[in-house]
Amino acid sequence: MRGILVRLIVLVAMTSVTASAADAPGKVFEMRTYYTAPGKMDDLHKRFREHTCELFKKHGMELVGFWEPVDEKSGKGEKMVYILAYPSREAATASWKAFGADPVWQKAREASEKNGKIVTKVESVFLNSLDYSPIK
Repeated sequence: MRGILVRLIVLVAMTSVTASAADAPGKVFEMRTYYTAPGKMDDLHKRFREHTCELFKKHGMELVGFWEPVDEKSGKGEKMVYILAYPSREAATASWKAFGADPVWQKAREASEKNGKIVTKVESVFLNSLDYSPIK
C-alpha cells in the first residue's frame, strides 16, 4: 500500500492536471493499475484509445492521466497506471455500474479479447487529496 501511495505522489507531482480536476472541491480520485497478459499491452492501449476513454467521459469519469513504468523491473510493458476523478465515491460507484452495463463497452471488450484476455489483474485505490495538495 505504501508503494502505491508513493507512486501516486510522484506521478501527480510530475503531471499537469486539467483546471477542472485542480479546482473542484471534494473530488475523489481512483488510481487503477492494470497488469496485462504477455504481449497484450498494445491491445490494451488500442482499447483505451478507441473505446474506453470516450466511455469513461460518457459515464461521468474524469480522466486525470495515464502512465507506464519506466523500467522493466517495475513492470514496463506489463503494467499501466491511470487516475480518474469523480465528484464523490457514490458517483464513482454509479459510473462504474453504468460503464459495465453499457452495450458499447461490452461489445468493445468482447471484440478486443477475441484472441485472449488482455488484463490479468486490476488494482484500485480510492484517494482523497490532502489539504496541501495542488490537486483538490
